Amino acid sequence: MWYDEAVFYQIYPLGFCDALYDNDDVVVSRIGKVKEWIPHMKKLGINAVYFSPVFDSEFHGYDTKDYRKIDPRLGINQDFADVVKALHDEGIRVVIDGVFNHVGRGFFAFKDVQEKKWESQYKDWFNINFDGNSSYNDGFWYEGWEGYYNLVKLNLKNDNVVNYLFDSIRGWVEEFDIDGLRLDVAYLLDKDFMRRLRAFSKDLKEDFFLLGEMLHGDYNTIVNDEMLHSATNYECYKGLYSSFNSMNMFEIAHSIQRQFGNEQWCLYTGKHLLTFVDNHDVNRIASTLTEKKHLPLIFGLMCAMPGIPCIYYGSEWGAEGVKANGSDNDIRKSYDAPEWNELTEKVAACANAAAKEKALQYGDYTMLVLTNHQYVFKREYEGERIIVAINASDSPYVAHFDAGCGRAVDLLTGKDHDFGGGSELMPYSVAYWKCE
Repeated sequence: MWYDEAVFYQIYPLGFCDALYDNDDVVVSRIGKVKEWIPHMKKLGINAVYFSPVFDSEFHGYDTKDYRKIDPRLGINQDFADVVKALHDEGIRVVIDGVFNHVGRGFFAFKDVQEKKWESQYKDWFNINFDGNSSYNDGFWYEGWEGYYNLVKLNLKNDNVVNYLFDSIRGWVEEFDIDGLRLDVAYLLDKDFMRRLRAFSKDLKEDFFLLGEMLHGDYNTIVNDEMLHSATNYECYKGLYSSFNSMNMFEIAHSIQRQFGNEQWCLYTGKHLLTFVDNHDVNRIASTLTEKKHLPLIFGLMCAMPGIPCIYYGSEWGAEGVKANGSDNDIRKSYDAPEWNELTEKVAACANAAAKEKALQYGDYTMLVLTNHQYVFKREYEGERIIVAINASDSPYVAHFDAGCGRAVDLLTGKDHDFGGGSELMPYSVAYWKCE
């Protein structure tokens, strides 16, 4: 499917478009800014975009007020439809956030319960106890997301709720022609809901993509033939930056082997998890790595390891940002225009290879060399073989291994490579050697 061959670009629209944090309900057409970045995405090797929340919300997008209206801080529905069409015209697929676990307090059904209490036809849309009270003094208690009562948990076992959400999704496909959903906090979603969503979405589009946010645990519990196609690979996210910061490549190699190796006990071999070095919820990778020379290496590893690579807007040129005092503003900034520097050039080379090479998309994984500072592995698919070599050290290193071929071309530089006598890895380098 297309998503198994995708290189995603994640955009957090409210931050990207420099929208106000508090929704004043004034319509300002900002989302069209995305169209100005399409040439940058194409040059970068992007063939799919994942948009964080785009629908009408009270503050940050995850507190939905209206599932059927684009947030007025971004524009109107037609503005977003125009953006999706422009992306599709350039061969770029579109996935949007599906925030189904909870809604904002401004959601119409919850407001009806606030007004009518027991008499509301929507009281069973939520988990409510009319013998209690809320911190907002609503006159009833309700379940919020992880104790945040500005995020009202939906009752996904209620058929009326499910039908309302499915009708909304159908509308998104009909009006915007989206290609998939990223399910927010999928680790909390009712599993029957996800099974129903899988069957429902297949009738919308045969290749409709379902990605789930998963922080920990066994991804197989939601990534399977009955539920979702993929999940966010947070285990390897941690392993990626930690391996470079501790100069211990054994950590990420252990995770990749555990997940995607060829042994029977490996957990996710043959599955495609979403791989990333940062996103809208964590510090920017340029602020996380202690050695900036490791930046092209970590992107190189992310794009070549098993999975679906995803680049968070701005990080491809080394944008920095840190979560501070409970605020995400610094990691969700707006940039007037994309930048292109030496790091971007290297990231683009890796991303373009990931978007084109079947061996990087579907290939088996075999580790060839592993030290604290060096990591060499092979991806092989239907006779095509790519050797990925990382040297995180400030010194050159000669790696000896059986490449299965004598010569190769480096997909990142276009230079020929001879495996005879060992392969020299330059300091702070990454290579994708494709066997001839």
